Amino acid sequence: MPQAKAKIGVIGGSGLYEIAGMTDIEEMNITTPFGKPSDTITFGNLEGVGVAFLPRHGKGHRIMPTELPSRANIYALKSLGVEHIIAINSAGSFKKEIKPGHLLIPDQLIDRTRGRVNTFFGEGIVVHIPFAEPFCPELSQVLYESAQGAGTMVHSRGTMVVMEGPAFSTRAESQLYKAWGADIIGMTALPEAKLAREAEICYALIGCVTDYDSWWEPGKPVAVEMILETMRKNIDISKKIIRLAVSRISGKRDCACARTLETAIVTTPKLIPATTKKKLSSVIGKYLK
Repeated sequence: MPQAKAKIGVIGGSGLYEIAGMTDIEEMNITTPFGKPSDTITFGNLEGVGVAFLPRHGKGHRIMPTELPSRANIYALKSLGVEHIIAINSAGSFKKEIKPGHLLIPDQLIDRTRGRVNTFFGEGIVVHIPFAEPFCPELSQVLYESAQGAGTMVHSRGTMVVMEGPAFSTRAESQLYKAWGADIIGMTALPEAKLAREAEICYALIGCVTDYDSWWEPGKPVAVEMILETMRKNIDISKKIIRLAVSRISGKRDCACARTLETAIVTTPKLIPATTKKKLSSVIGKYLK
């Protein structure tokens, strides 16, 4: 088991493959019971705080959303002692007032993915976590205040649709999600957020709006070059927000995220197979003593 090195993890999205300003940098290759994470995990100090950074798609953007080793990513961060995850995601907007270049800190999710493994459990253990509030409200508030402090246009609260990809939405799909009242759309917040909750890690997300998806007929349909152009502008501000946020995150957790599994494990502990207990030791170990 890797030695714990950081309480805060950052998962970088499209275009964010490193964090400027980190000192005492160390790279670590980790193997988990669920395979290898997307890339090496970079440790360092940022604003005097220990941080573990993982590029979600791998350096150079090599891994598609459908192929992401999300279980390995979250398990690796958990095994390193991470208690808070700041996730950076590019997103399309369903509302004119949420413009490309703006940020949104979502508080709700709609899952439109297909076939992604979205739990650590099974193989002899049944767990039902509460997920009515998929993002940590305390960490989300820190991100919102940090974005305000960075001087950028940020929207607090909103619903994010998570689609399978890799193709973007059809116009009919985009108009349907807009009619549902969704605010933004992306491809990677799930199963990431759900796995983080299972691992009792506080998880919050910065949605970097890059386009209007496909619903707005006067606008151009979403395309890669459009996303990358706007995302490049968002990267610097995202790094600034991360620097502000890490110094504001409290070491004490009063939110429910830290106690998710207290009443969620249904299986009688003595009936859980030894191989499963070993595999999930970083996640459920404290409940099986």
